[in-house]
Amino acid sequence: MKNDHWTACWRALGVVTLILGLSACKGSLEFVGDPDAPPFSDGLRPQIQALMSDLMVSAAVVVVRSPQGDWSAAFGQRARGGIDPLRVDDHFRVGSVTKTWTGTVILQLVHERRIGLDDPVSLHLSGVPDGDRITIRHLLSMRSGLFNYSTDLAFNQSLDERPERVFTVQELLDIGFAHPPYFAPGADYTYSNTNTLLLGQIIESKTGMPLADAFHSRLFAPIGLSRTLYPPMNNTNLPAPFARGYQYGTNVETMLSEALSPERQAAARNGSLQPTDTTLHSTSWGGAAGMGISTAPEMATFVKAMISGGLLDTQLQAQRLASCQPIVPGSPDSASYCLGLAKFGTYYGHTGEIPGYNTFMGYDPTTDTTLVVMASMAAAPDGRAPANTIAMRVMQRLAE
Repeated sequence: MKNDHWTACWRALGVVTLILGLSACKGSLEFVGDPDAPPFSDGLRPQIQALMSDLMVSAAVVVVRSPQGDWSAAFGQRARGGIDPLRVDDHFRVGSVTKTWTGTVILQLVHERRIGLDDPVSLHLSGVPDGDRITIRHLLSMRSGLFNYSTDLAFNQSLDERPERVFTVQELLDIGFAHPPYFAPGADYTYSNTNTLLLGQIIESKTGMPLADAFHSRLFAPIGLSRTLYPPMNNTNLPAPFARGYQYGTNVETMLSEALSPERQAAARNGSLQPTDTTLHSTSWGGAAGMGISTAPEMATFVKAMISGGLLDTQLQAQRLASCQPIVPGSPDSASYCLGLAKFGTYYGHTGEIPGYNTFMGYDPTTDTTLVVMASMAAAPDGRAPANTIAMRVMQRLAE
């Protein structure tokens, strides 16, 4: 979530999983799931276990809903080295998946004519650099040019030194505004959490309610999500039951690249470098861009509703799905970013990375297939995102 590393991860996943998917399992990971699972899952179980071992991740959940059958499985334990097995409906932090919640509510406000996609931000918020030229559309599509506050060095040092610190939204925006923009509004693409924090402020301004209440009344309650929440900024707890999250390395050394140095990767492999338990670290710095909590089954319900329709009117829904632009122009293999969501191949959704947790959430409307993967680590020591890596292997299996 701190930077745009997920794009590079996605481009590399095809090669990585083709290699690792055939490897033997290097460790023992307890499997908890449906014994009557569909045939496509048979070969996946040992491959997912092998991937988890290679990625050094201790827990993962996979949920598939498809015409080939539904499959839900939990691998590993709730705590690293523990004996309490993970369950499919355990809570995880979903990181940047939260952006899809923010983006969907913004588009609802567009439908209600409270805001316009091409409104300048200055019409709704004051104090935003270049706010007369940056539009709501630019914020949603990551094309504002605003600096991503979460890649600031002093900010990352603060996360390492005071992981319990509670940030205000304005403190985070001030960090982003203190840096020059990457480019003129609309001129290019750069993933920036600053964009989504501003969208969250607009939601609160236009609805007159806290962001948590807007998400609940407009998204969660209408589709029956009872275990999904946007927690208070000063609350670091997860609802029980939950998976504990872990991070190799510091925030500073993973600020621009999730991969540790070769020496640190070797130390992780031989056990001399142990991961940090980040479960109860403050996620206030994520705000509307990454502070959400949910379960894999509930995110499977959400992503299908978000993509297949029901949360937006038909015209705006079609406009949202048609808005996707490749992150690497001219590259058919690159992911695309749309109005508050992403597209990976034929799947629309988003990934989520926050220290200790990684989520892949996608729905393919052509095949009516939903896939959600959650893992208890944002990145392996070599920089691979565990949930994304597992998700690609599941996609390959479903396509066979």
